[in-house]
Amino acid sequence: MAKLTLEQLEAKYDKLYEYERKAFADGYKVIGGIDEAGRGPLAGPVVAACCVLDPEVKILGLDDSKKLSEKKREALFDEIWDKALGFEIAVIGPDVIDEINILEATKMAMRQCVDKIETKPDLLLVDAVKLDCNVPVIPIIKGDAKSDSIAAASILAKVTRDRIMVQYGGEYPQYGFEKHKGYGTGDHYKAIREYGITPIHRRTFLKVIH
Repeated sequence: MAKLTLEQLEAKYDKLYEYERKAFADGYKVIGGIDEAGRGPLAGPVVAACCVLDPEVKILGLDDSKKLSEKKREALFDEIWDKALGFEIAVIGPDVIDEINILEATKMAMRQCVDKIETKPDLLLVDAVKLDCNVPVIPIIKGDAKSDSIAAASILAKVTRDRIMVQYGGEYPQYGFEKHKGYGTGDHYKAIREYGITPIHRRTFLKVIH
């Protein structure tokens, strides 16, 4: 994939800031983007992030975290950490996911972010999820590819979760968590059949293993 020029990066950022610009035009003052990582894996937590970008500072290269290389995600994570007006990250473990289901666990993580973030948004842009909150919410299908704020949140959530799974890879070396991050790959299923499940596996996701 060809590397984008500075002008192209700025144009992309401006295009993905349309939701935020409209919200400011409608009178909102602080816009928060929310996204999650880890709804689909067989193991590990679900992680959500809420991010408030500075409208005066562009973080170029923001995109759906799944479309970015690991190296680019890590670099953007650091830049978001330094330049965002505020952000919060929440982690919900597999025990809670099994107890209340993955969708409710995702919503719980998102609400925790909103409750704990110091830079309080008066509007939330959320990737696809219909979130009941004490702040107005606009759910956007594939929002991590349509909004800079949601894209930034997706990167914060994805990098945080990946780092957690790399740590679990050290604790459970036979499972390869550092490689597949808990998703249902062939190697992961093979390890489960050979070694059984770990405390970080989602039991409700593993009711049937052939």
